[in-house]
Parts: sequence; structure tokens; C-alpha cells
Amino acid sequence: MPQAKLTEPQIEHFQREGYVVLERFFGAKTLADLEQTIQKVTQKALAMDDHRKILELEPQPLDGHTVPRRIFDPFEQHEMFRQVACDENLLGCIESLVGPDIMLQHSKLNMKPPQVGSVVEWHQDLVYLPHTNDSLVTLLVYLDEATETNGCLQVLPRHHTHYFSHELPDGRFAGMITEEITDGRYGRPVSLAAPAGSAIFMHCITPHSSLPNQSDRPRRTLIYEYRAADSFPIYYGETAAADEALARMLCGKPARFARFGGPPPLIPRLSGVHKSLYELQRSSKDELKQS
Repeated sequence: MPQAKLTEPQIEHFQREGYVVLERFFGAKTLADLEQTIQKVTQKALAMDDHRKILELEPQPLDGHTVPRRIFDPFEQHEMFRQVACDENLLGCIESLVGPDIMLQHSKLNMKPPQVGSVVEWHQDLVYLPHTNDSLVTLLVYLDEATETNGCLQVLPRHHTHYFSHELPDGRFAGMITEEITDGRYGRPVSLAAPAGSAIFMHCITPHSSLPNQSDRPRRTLIYEYRAADSFPIYYGETAAADEALARMLCGKPARFARFGGPPPLIPRLSGVHKSLYELQRSSKDELKQS
């Protein structure tokens, strides 16, 4: 059941392992409302002359039909997404991890449709959005039952205190971890299978990925990135400025001073061309195969 705060054992698990899973955090009514909202938002976007500010599509159709793979900034797209982000039980859990002054850094909804759901390569979130400290939590809400077959989240526990390389041979940002991390030297990845409505609280430096959806069932995940108000973004180019335009104060008070802490931020060296995570990882994999 949802709770106003994380328990001490849950907080300890998050701090030690870099994540904690709360099964069935959201109930059937919320999931049904989100289902209707997703249909409305996607249908409206696909009817527009240019859907690209709202939707990203899978590169291959399914049965001849266009298939969305991501809704950009759902918090900005519909009141239902804002209600979920601001759920008081959810914010109570976030407060247990980052304190009472909470901002929304960004939001997205990954669709993982049947048979064509794209893989997400191993990466660490804070590399994409460097901040003055690491008091950021990635919140993932499974909107469908998530299993290994339909591409549930995978994490590499206990590696949220340092960064792995995210660079191509020439130093450009690859959008994914480019060193071998799954051969056992860093421990074994853990698959986070869980029922629909489950909430995963993940540290912003926890390495994670997801497999392709090879089933006949969707695996949609609503994602919010929360941050402590005194965790300020580090400017590293236009991408950082664009992201900050969508940051929203949710509860507590804005910070007057930045707090510095955590491992020294890894600053990505961008190529100058804005790409989605999927596009960036695909092009990086192609380059690495050719090198």
C-alpha cells in the first residue's frame, strides 16, 4: 500500500543498493485514468501536422501501423500526469530521500510496445543532467506488469557512488556506458520485474538499462526525475538550458544557495546535434562497431 514516508529499511536499501521497489504503489483507478490519458495524448499528437514535440515513434511499424515509443514531458501534456507527479504519498517518499524542498527535473513516458519496444542501453542518468550534488531520484512507475520478457528495468546495484565511461573514442558523449560492466567484475545486474502500479525509486547514478520487448504485451513506464531544490543544474550547453526551462517547484521552498556534494559531476561533451536517448545510443553503437 502507498505510504507517506519510506520506512527505515527501505531507505537503507536505497542508500546501499541504489534503488528500492514498492510494489502496487498506485491502484487500478489511477492506472485506468493514465491509460485513458495516454490514448488521448497520443491520438491528439498523431493528428497534428508535426507530432515531434510530443511523441517519438518507433523506427519500425507494427503490422503496418505507426507505433509511439515515447511521450515527451508528460507533466506538461496533461493534468493527470501532473496529479501523479504531485501525489502526496509519492512526494512523501521522495522527501525521505532528498528532503522537503522538491523540484521536478523532467518527465517522460516510455511505451515499450509489443514486439518492437526499443532496447535502452546501460547508462547513468546524472551524466545527462549534471548537477551540483547527487540528491536526485528517478521515479519509474510501471503502467503494465513488467517482466524480463517484455523488457523490465535492469540495474547494477551498489555502483551509484561513481561514474562509468560514457564516451566514444574521440571523447564525445555516447549516451550510454561504453566500458564492459556486465561480465561479473562489478557484480551481476538485477532485473526489477514487478506488477503494474509498482514504483521504483532509483538513485540518479545507478547504472540501468532495459531489454527489448519480445512479448505480445506492452511495458509502459512513466518516469519522473525529482531533485532537491538546492541541487542546481550545471550549464554545459543549450541542452541544459532547455531542460531547466521545464523544471517545476513541487513543494517546499526554492533554495537560495547551491549545495555541492557527491562524486564530481561528469560533464558530457556533446556533438552539437540534439538527439533523443534512443537515437544517440543507436548512432553510438554504430560508431563503436566501425571503430
